[in-house]
Amino acid sequence: MRIVRNMDRWLGDGGMPVIGAIGGAFTEYGDGWAAAEWVPTDMACNPAGGVQAGVYAVMLDAAMNFAANASLDGKDRTRGTLEMKIDCLKGASKGDALRVRGAVSRMTKVIAFTEAVVTNENDELVSRSTGTFMIHRD
Repeated sequence: MRIVRNMDRWLGDGGMPVIGAIGGAFTEYGDGWAAAEWVPTDMACNPAGGVQAGVYAVMLDAAMNFAANASLDGKDRTRGTLEMKIDCLKGASKGDALRVRGAVSRMTKVIAFTEAVVTNENDELVSRSTGTFMIHRD
């Protein structure tokens, strides 16, 4: 049985203050996955109160990165996002209760293939993403 890397210090804002500023907080993780709760703040929204597409990208990228790092051993870590695709399928607004989940689809020696979703309180898909991350092996 594989021991999951201890990523507890990254719970909350994931080490990125912008996550907290836009209303997100990572709450749990496991081998190859990470989950967050997100209640968008003013900073996450356009003047009409809707969550801006680029802000979804911040949360989705962070969830995929957290998931990839949670699946690595020792001092291995992600090096950077190589590619990311985002679909915004349903609107969300300031104060909505959202959930974010990132997962590793496939891990190679140098690339992590990942995916993430944002869902609302009715479990409807709001936004989704796929991404690839470069891996640094120690």
